[in-house]
Amino acid sequence: MAIKDLPLAAKTTVDGFLAGIHNSSVKGIGMEFSQYRSYQPGDDLRRLDWKMFARSDRYYIRESEIETSISVRLLVDASASMNHTSGAFTKIEYARYLAASLAYLAQRQGDATGLFVFRQGELFSLPARQDHQHLARIYYQLEQIDPQGGFTNPVDYKSIFSGINKRELLIFITDYYEQDGEISRLLHALASNKHEIIVFHLLAPNEINLDYKGFSTLEDLETGKTIRIDPSQSKQLYKQALEKYLADVRAGLLDKNIFYRLINTEHPVDEALRDFLVQRNKIRG
Repeated sequence: MAIKDLPLAAKTTVDGFLAGIHNSSVKGIGMEFSQYRSYQPGDDLRRLDWKMFARSDRYYIRESEIETSISVRLLVDASASMNHTSGAFTKIEYARYLAASLAYLAQRQGDATGLFVFRQGELFSLPARQDHQHLARIYYQLEQIDPQGGFTNPVDYKSIFSGINKRELLIFITDYYEQDGEISRLLHALASNKHEIIVFHLLAPNEINLDYKGFSTLEDLETGKTIRIDPSQSKQLYKQALEKYLADVRAGLLDKNIFYRLINTEHPVDEALRDFLVQRNKIRG
């Protein structure tokens, strides 16, 4: 998060993450060699085997036993509540960084990646493709996100996300703040398309711990409503209510076979990157 250049931050994070797990017990990240195949236009040049070229004067791509590209769609909540601040950055800044890192990791895996941004009154979409220029477009659009208003008005999500590729992974980055079940309806529609879905639920440390001193006035960033509380007296009740809320969210998503991960925005994104690799491999069975 200290690196302000988003592409550089994503590359630095993912390269360090992959270096750390290269020799670990994590399976399914495309490391084991299986066979060669002829180079096709559009293939990642980094996967060319130059020793085979020296021997045969022909271009070959190294494939792993598990290496099969999929389609990854990144869904980012850009409602006003994502402007919530804890420490030096907001939840949307963390979401940008996480989405950029996931996009770079997906590109490293040879996957086509798309971006969808949900904001009141609009749904921005960038179709899934697999090339370096497209990755640059994703970075650019992530940098342009300006959270406003509530969550996107309901649209025909099922048709938008039906897709043509049976192997598809949808990754939703959100703080799960909803006024009238709009996020739950979105996830219900996505689950009905039988894709693999990951929900990364972002909460800031001061939201998790009600970490405010003295009397505080809390404002709903989407509705403008305010409430005055004494955190020292409310903390225990708040903690109980939060635990019940999170348990209900997790149970509801698991019932729909949706993978759920609560992420403290004070923590590194490594756990989310690992989750991505694990769920990605489930699609390829």
